[in-house]
Amino acid sequence: MSIPRPRKIALLVALVATLALLCCGGGITALFVGSLTDENKDGLNASSYGCGKGGPVDPDTKLPRIRPYGAEQIRNAAVIINVGADLKMPPRAWVIAVATAMQESRLNNLGNLGTRNDHDSLGLFQQRPSSGWGSPTQVRDPVYAATKFYNKLKTIQGWERMSLTRAAQRVQISAYPDAYAKHEPLATQIVNQLADGAAGAAGDSVTMVCASGRQIAASGWTRPVGAVVGSGFRTASRPTHQGVDLIAGKQTPITAAASGIVSKVKCDEDHSGRRTCNVDGYPGKGGCGWMVEIQHAGDVMTRYCHMIVKPFVHEGQEVTAGEIIGRVGTSGNSSGPHLHFEVHLNNDRSSAGAIDPVRFMREQGTPLGGEG
Repeated sequence: MSIPRPRKIALLVALVATLALLCCGGGITALFVGSLTDENKDGLNASSYGCGKGGPVDPDTKLPRIRPYGAEQIRNAAVIINVGADLKMPPRAWVIAVATAMQESRLNNLGNLGTRNDHDSLGLFQQRPSSGWGSPTQVRDPVYAATKFYNKLKTIQGWERMSLTRAAQRVQISAYPDAYAKHEPLATQIVNQLADGAAGAAGDSVTMVCASGRQIAASGWTRPVGAVVGSGFRTASRPTHQGVDLIAGKQTPITAAASGIVSKVKCDEDHSGRRTCNVDGYPGKGGCGWMVEIQHAGDVMTRYCHMIVKPFVHEGQEVTAGEIIGRVGTSGNSSGPHLHFEVHLNNDRSSAGAIDPVRFMREQGTPLGGEG
């Protein structure tokens, strides 16, 4: 799919602008949609700007091919999404529901599997009639099963800000509570394709808008700061810059870009081996200053550098999307106040795992570059 000429021009202007702006210490250091086909990736990019306003597709129409799932499995995902929309649940709930069904049944409406059956679990969500989910016939009706899932989700206080795996577990009470997380990236993309770019939506199915500012998108991601992008990712002038600089004033709150576990909090050493993070840095000093790393679903890791004081979180802490983890500063290898923000795949902290945060965040429906 070709990019429209106006968007090409806008992207070119943004790229030129990034080459001229602020410098920082990004020297330390396959998007998750790699499971999709190339044609699906084009479809994701095309739909990522709709923010769900066009509504979910009809499950009985021709649906896109989304590997590794077949036509009937994708139809079941479309049913789950449509039920969520009918119940006026926000798109974030659709992602949670689809990911749950991916784990429980691989989006297959399973009957009794005999000796391979988990007790009397049936249907898309492996709901058990003996536990009060409904009759065997009812729980094998995708509309009924999805309705029961959403109605239970509604009763969980604060589910909207929970990690996907915690919210799903509160509904399902699974013997494998951490198993849902690995499905979140692909579930997000399925919802995006089947519901007009709903991964970037905030609000319920009636008042849906494109996520902006501090809003958390249906993808579960939000901007770490509302700020313009300065120096870009691996530009011609800075090929070892493994992230982007988000230009913001000192003390601006920095939030976790998505739910996850804090894996690293430290004052990074400068080129002389010193840890002097409670003072302003300067170009050539080296190091990230005060920094935080967070591990997210899908083996994605984010890094936040140059904080003004020791971060507000500690290693091993669970954080939610939008939770304040520190404040913007200019510690370490820095020429002025900003947040240096990195995204890494496969929880690889090295430069080999780093990818372009601008592209990644755009595909989560939360593009970097200001509050609008």
